[in-house]
Amino acid sequence: MKPYPIDRVSVVIPVYNEEASLPELLRRTDAACRQLGRDYEIVLIDDGSRDRSAELLQEAAEAPGSHVLAVILNRNYGQHAAIMAGFEHCSGDVVITIDADLQNPPEEIPRLVEQAALGYDVVGTVRQNRQDSALRRWPSRLINMAVQRSTGVAMSDYGCMLRAYRRGIVEAMLACRERSTFIPILANSFARHTTEIMVGHAEREHGESKYDFLRLINLMFDLVTCMTTTPLRLLSLVGGGMALAGFAFGLLLLMLRVLFGAAWAGDGVFVLFAVLFMFTGVQLVGMGLLGEYLGRVYNDVRARPRFFVERVLRGQALPGNTPASLSPVVESLAK
Repeated sequence: MKPYPIDRVSVVIPVYNEEASLPELLRRTDAACRQLGRDYEIVLIDDGSRDRSAELLQEAAEAPGSHVLAVILNRNYGQHAAIMAGFEHCSGDVVITIDADLQNPPEEIPRLVEQAALGYDVVGTVRQNRQDSALRRWPSRLINMAVQRSTGVAMSDYGCMLRAYRRGIVEAMLACRERSTFIPILANSFARHTTEIMVGHAEREHGESKYDFLRLINLMFDLVTCMTTTPLRLLSLVGGGMALAGFAFGLLLLMLRVLFGAAWAGDGVFVLFAVLFMFTGVQLVGMGLLGEYLGRVYNDVRARPRFFVERVLRGQALPGNTPASLSPVVESLAK
């Protein structure tokens, strides 16, 4: 592993209804980037926000000396599609992704850049003292374990979007045209050298989490199906084992009927119903999982774009001009 030269850093931030946190986000992110001693840009993607987030991003990009690049999508496409839109418009040698809710502190950005400069293709993070509820933490742990088993890539916290990617990894991800994807897993499929660092995690100060129960279910399907067919193989093995068990159980019932008579077999009719319901449930689960894969194939065959960019607003300090602070922008937004 050789050191990786970094001349320019891009910070990609998806934004969805984050009007209250944007001034603080811009101030802290700009302050962290100015510590890098490198050219930088802050790419913010408005993912169809219904509040004033898009207007605030426009003001930030049009402010004098701004390092902000604002990408405005015409509607909500989801977090990962918004990040891919940011990847298409950023130009850094290293690309940092971070959420806009400030639960992951922007002050960690220099540490990620330092690790990437050592030669790592992907730098992941693990949230210390996670401030989410137990309803969010425990399913996240189960999903992380399932992903590690399925992909063979031993990273501890796939749910944390505070990550650093080498430029070549970003370009490889952009070359993949599937609509449904989970960026950390997709990046690790191309990475040769990966590492993780521990980072802080704060309580959410403004608004509520954008991942409700249905979005978490969709995210789980993305995690399970976007990079591996292992669930289908496991389903085949489980189905074969249950078929053999059902056949053996049928033989056992037949033998008991011969030995103890029809009256005993009549008493076991509810057992047969229970076995029937069990097999029916497994079949329905299998059909649902198979339908998920077929649906993704259908979406990819249609080859529709993942997102539609309504407009792009570039700050005056981009590209290649003398770095300037965003403090005038933050002050105007805070008023």
